[in-house]
Amino acid sequence: MLAAFTFNTAENLPIGLLDGISEGLRVSVSAVGLLVTGYGVTVAVASVPLAHAVRTVPRRHVLAALLAALVVASLAAATAPSYGVLLAARLLTALAQALFWAVMGPVAVGLFAPAVRGRVVGALSVAGSLALVLGVPAGTWLGRHTDWQVPVALIALLGGVSLVTIALLLPTSRPEEEPAAYAPDPDTRRFGIVLAAGALSAAGAFAGFTYIVKFLDEVTGFAPQTVSALLMLVGIACLAGVTVTGTLLDRHPHAALTTAVATQAAGMIGLYAAGTDPVAAPAFLIVRGAALGPVFMTTQNAMLHCAPARTDIALAANSGAYNAGIAGGAALGGLVLSFAGPRETFLAGGLLTTTACAVLLVGERHLHHRTGSRRRAHFS
Repeated sequence: MLAAFTFNTAENLPIGLLDGISEGLRVSVSAVGLLVTGYGVTVAVASVPLAHAVRTVPRRHVLAALLAALVVASLAAATAPSYGVLLAARLLTALAQALFWAVMGPVAVGLFAPAVRGRVVGALSVAGSLALVLGVPAGTWLGRHTDWQVPVALIALLGGVSLVTIALLLPTSRPEEEPAAYAPDPDTRRFGIVLAAGALSAAGAFAGFTYIVKFLDEVTGFAPQTVSALLMLVGIACLAGVTVTGTLLDRHPHAALTTAVATQAAGMIGLYAAGTDPVAAPAFLIVRGAALGPVFMTTQNAMLHCAPARTDIALAANSGAYNAGIAGGAALGGLVLSFAGPRETFLAGGLLTTTACAVLLVGERHLHHRTGSRRRAHFS
């Protein structure tokens, strides 16, 4: 859980430090936004190949190596003398995260009975969501009161604690012998639907959220102190969302995914429509925050149930698709930001998320129709 918190904080920290990094390294805000895009592209490209390459390596060894990479990359980023060095450090962190989510899921849920694995996914997602409640807001505040390098260096400290803990305490086992190595209900079509919906949702989310600080500053007109408080509220909403969703995953896994995506769409469109209202804008920001964690969480849970082959490979594919969406969304947001403005980034994100919701609804309807036809044929 600490490792999940640390990786999620490292991934999203540049969002709160855009201006500090821009001024410190003398690059544009859009260039700093590419730190998010490059991160997502790396995870998208590397997830499945890395998962396949280490498929026979004991999970304790893999997780320890990933956390060691996180520590080294964070120290390099904190001492980076140029934008190029910072970008390289971010890409190393992304390589570690590309494999982390694929490996962690089956290891964690395999320790519990199948009937409660949804709650285990929920608990892990709570830890990841705390990055938005504590990690990013605290890092934003610390970066503004010191230098942007300070919160980045703290990532190395947290990663070191996780590294020692996992290296010493996690049991060593063969990956293929783990209880959650294979899904109980493999389904190639559902796998494809969830993969596509997750990628579109991620693109929609980060088309706007990558530039949320500029949105709240220039569109809504909030002071920097208020922006930090609102980022904290987003994190709290995310934490609440994954907590509630975690209690429903075992009973209503498909409905939980569709609800999370629909909630995100409502929040994104609402932010575009009411972005200038100092009351309505924070309300829609909270709605959007409540869906941030549950979308990825419910797609990961779906992979554990419908993976057509090994669950770690399916989780790697899901993480890759989701991060491809992050990269595409951040790039699209940067383009929209340059030609229109921060408000329009949320319109673009809302339309993408609405498309993801349509993919889920149409896909599930098709799957139910196919299942019903098979049952009727079998009865006949």
